[in-house]
Amino acid sequence: MGEGAHTNRLSGETSPYLLQHARNPVHWEPWDEAALARAKAEDKPVLLSIGYAACHWCHVMAHESFEDPETAAIMNRLYVNVKVDREERPDLDRIYQLAHQVIAQRSGGWPLTVFLAPGDLTPFFAGTYFPREPRYGMPAFKEVLERVAQFYHERKEELAQQNRELLKVFQDLSTPETEPAEALDAAPIGDALGILLKSFDPRDGGFGRAPKFPHPADIELLLHVSANPGVDRDTRRTCQHMATLSLRRMAQGGIFDHLGGGFCRYSVDNAWSIPHFEKMLYDNGPLLLLYAQASRLTGEGVFRQTALETAGWVMREMQSAEGGYYSSLDADSEGHEGKFYAWTRDEVRGLLSEEEFIALAAHYGLNDPPNFEGKWHLRLTLDTARVVPTPRPDADTEALLDSAREKLFRARGARVHPGIDDKVLTSWNGLMIRGMANAGRLLGRSEFVDSAERAAGFIRTKLWDDGRLYAVWRAGTAKLPAYLDDHAFLLAGLLELVQARWDSAWLNWARELADTMLVRFEDRERGGFWFTANDQTTPVYRPKTFSDESMPSGNAVAARALIALGYLCAESAYIDAGERTLKAAFPATRQYPESHAAMLLALEHMLEPPSMVVLRGEHEALEEWRAELAGQYDPRRLVLSIPLRAQGLTGLLARCMPRGEACAYLCSGTTCSLPITSVESLARSLAG
Repeated sequence: MGEGAHTNRLSGETSPYLLQHARNPVHWEPWDEAALARAKAEDKPVLLSIGYAACHWCHVMAHESFEDPETAAIMNRLYVNVKVDREERPDLDRIYQLAHQVIAQRSGGWPLTVFLAPGDLTPFFAGTYFPREPRYGMPAFKEVLERVAQFYHERKEELAQQNRELLKVFQDLSTPETEPAEALDAAPIGDALGILLKSFDPRDGGFGRAPKFPHPADIELLLHVSANPGVDRDTRRTCQHMATLSLRRMAQGGIFDHLGGGFCRYSVDNAWSIPHFEKMLYDNGPLLLLYAQASRLTGEGVFRQTALETAGWVMREMQSAEGGYYSSLDADSEGHEGKFYAWTRDEVRGLLSEEEFIALAAHYGLNDPPNFEGKWHLRLTLDTARVVPTPRPDADTEALLDSAREKLFRARGARVHPGIDDKVLTSWNGLMIRGMANAGRLLGRSEFVDSAERAAGFIRTKLWDDGRLYAVWRAGTAKLPAYLDDHAFLLAGLLELVQARWDSAWLNWARELADTMLVRFEDRERGGFWFTANDQTTPVYRPKTFSDESMPSGNAVAARALIALGYLCAESAYIDAGERTLKAAFPATRQYPESHAAMLLALEHMLEPPSMVVLRGEHEALEEWRAELAGQYDPRRLVLSIPLRAQGLTGLLARCMPRGEACAYLCSGTTCSLPITSVESLARSLAG
């Protein structure tokens, strides 16, 4: 982009998104003391632009305005221009997205464009994408630039009053009037299920209307309820239906990449047919986990195959040679969204045999009218169990489809690929470590566990230094102190990893992360965790949120993981911190249960403490036992397979001593059963 003679201060950054703008004629600066001090000294507003590398509309605004010398000249004359990668600085993104919502009275998005007073960095005007010329009911960006600067310089008293009112809103958010709950109950879970049922799409699955997002936390909640024997049968069936229909339709639709695996961000239509084509790591980690769990719950091949293909894409395209997982794939290639994924019928026909073409065209919609800008984006239209016309009655449709997909995949590989954001984010890696380890355990795929271990090892080696976790790594450099989500998501990933393959080092690290969260992030006065650590500074206010956004709530993931870790290690301090978080969140959870699915999963963990199965013995002898447990779907059960000579066990684990070749202990709360010495006895105990 903008490959002219210009360079700006972004050229010294490592973020692929910031580097995309390093040669813009705009005098971009990173968010740092030098830029903010210059704005104050020159009495210029800060024009803050927040986006990310895979963002389509960020590219559009960059091409229209930030690469345009005339627009850049206005920006440089009137403002100190600061560019932020929202994936590196989610703290700033949270603050200024909320500011946009307050100022503009509507939800935000990316690119986010915010104008800040240089003295205290309070926002006084905000928007998202602005076009170069007036359209979509929006003014031209150049006009906005001139008017906002004029307002700042000519109406400072009015601006100061507006800023005082906005700061009061943020102050109220930081210290809400609602006190933490005295006690917890399951009522919000039932309320959330009722709301999900009302918004459920009975034809295509998912919730609400287009644009449709997968909402993994909602689906995970439904799967949990469907497997809870304490819930009435009709409710369990309804929840399973809502979850599995949603997962099935997404796997059949165009939001899933039928050639390369993995899910795009969201669908622009109700039927999941045409996606917004960016692929984000933070979507695919939770979705991988859900498809593995649905496979185990139902035995349906579509769920297993979708999980296998998603994990395959991650290991093939999204994992670095050193082990860390990359962040995202762009929606665009060669300047056009979705170009990498779309086909003409003639292209496809030229690559396949006649039999392959007939089968694939019927199966993936090429016999229907074009569905994406005059071309076809593949989505499933016929189930392979139904008859697909072929030239020969004895043709193997599944084999024809497999060979056709393989040929198209190879041909697509020769195209110009979407750009990859190859920075490693600790939080998103935590989500994928959890998904990959869970899928490896439930589906019996050791290579998935290997992948999760490599990623965890990368984070431990590159982003953990003397008890401090960092948020971002790229080009040999770790930077930015980690946020709550980094600690919470990684903790949850490690707890899944120790279940997939025991290593006491992972459990010990999990405890270090938990201790760090309690010391550096917890609000001991009111419960819950701040998004930033107690030694990090943020403008305007310090965020602490309980609701889910594009990712599950860090507070919710922290609470759930702490409760599990507390029972695992017999450490009440972790359980108590989880309970304090739930009580702090409970007023909001009760009022808006549909926005707190991840917190409801943590609430379930608190009200019904997880059971635990501890296997002890030689590795080979435990394989039959592990297979028996993997064949059952119980999301509230922790399963640990600990080798005979494991060292340093504490708490409940220390009491689970080996007996013979292999044995099992069933633990609940703070007590464990006598050793169970046969797989058959274990199966009977679990069934009873």
